[in-house]
Amino acid sequence: MSSVASQQRVLSGMRPTGRLHLGHYHGVLKNWVRLQHEYECFFFVADWHALTTHYDNPAAIESATLDMVVDWLAAGVNPKSATLFVQSTMPEHAELHLLLSMMTPLGWLERVPTFKDQQEKLKEKDLATYGFLGYPLLQSADILLYRAGLVPVGADQVSHVELTREVARRFNHLYGREPGFEEAVNAAITKMGKKAAKVYLDLRKRYQETGAEDALEVAQALVRDQQNITLGDKERLLGSLEGSGKIILPEPQALLTPAAKMPGLDGQKMSKSYGNTISLREAPEDVDAKIRKMPTDPARIRRTDPGNPDVCPVWQLHEVYSDDSVKQWVQQGCRSAGIGCLECKRPVIEAINAELIPMRERGMAFEESPDLLRSILSEGAERARDVAADTLADVRQALGLAYRR
Repeated sequence: MSSVASQQRVLSGMRPTGRLHLGHYHGVLKNWVRLQHEYECFFFVADWHALTTHYDNPAAIESATLDMVVDWLAAGVNPKSATLFVQSTMPEHAELHLLLSMMTPLGWLERVPTFKDQQEKLKEKDLATYGFLGYPLLQSADILLYRAGLVPVGADQVSHVELTREVARRFNHLYGREPGFEEAVNAAITKMGKKAAKVYLDLRKRYQETGAEDALEVAQALVRDQQNITLGDKERLLGSLEGSGKIILPEPQALLTPAAKMPGLDGQKMSKSYGNTISLREAPEDVDAKIRKMPTDPARIRRTDPGNPDVCPVWQLHEVYSDDSVKQWVQQGCRSAGIGCLECKRPVIEAINAELIPMRERGMAFEESPDLLRSILSEGAERARDVAADTLADVRQALGLAYRR
């Protein structure tokens, strides 16, 4: 696959955590559902990544994987629109991880911000392992194996995409110098025509001499817009811009996703560790019971006491689920004691249950047909394997391992 075409490919994965909740839906899955209609999407279960922190308790990984994929499908991720698979069924991930580890400086892994953060958060676990140190490089292999141009991440994961870009850049620099590369680049520049060629050369010189990022971006856009050169020539011209060779592994871009605004039942971020979640297939009566029990403004002791929505966890749910007229009704009714807390909760209960109805229905179909679920993952792995094989063939060729059969 060319580095130009890779800009239409998205890759994202989730560790298997079992059943998902509304925080996952609003933070990740709604975005996946949208992306699957705009890009070529690969979504995978990162079960090997789960072992980097839970290597001592792997028993639940299989059931957690299947439960999570049911929730993906329940949320609207469509196996006809996106490729779904489980990481561990694809040994190609492990091979590329191994090959990339041969040329990745140790210091790059040690400086990844989440390396020390996770060690601090998970003090009860022994994370002084090779697997934990290397998991950011495994993430890079996950992305580069599919030559994904875009990786949807939150702000806290941007450093992982930047590491992937550095790994790809180093790989291309070390191994992308095909015989006659400079001659092929000059021939491609000539094919662009005099005007475009001059602009390209000026921008390349400016970027390489001053490091001007705007010059690089304009030059990349110029190359991608050329109609009279081959994809191979475009790859060479893009590689020449940054002083490397032919681009074997395209550098991905982070596709920033908005921070999840889904509060939990206690006003904190919705998280299983806080025990404040509503699952995607939660029964209607359980949704009702959980929200009825939610804490409200602690100063509002009696029904006749005026309240302050700004300090009430229920108001945070209204901000997610209610329209302006309902919000105005809540603000006015709460502050004047015109409505009680149970009245205030009713629109939220109704809105959440309405959102979950189609998820329950879709999820039930897959719960009742586990063979269909496994078939979807198997077919997804086959499609993913075709793409992975092309990448590994080019990587092996670049590393002098093409004799492998």
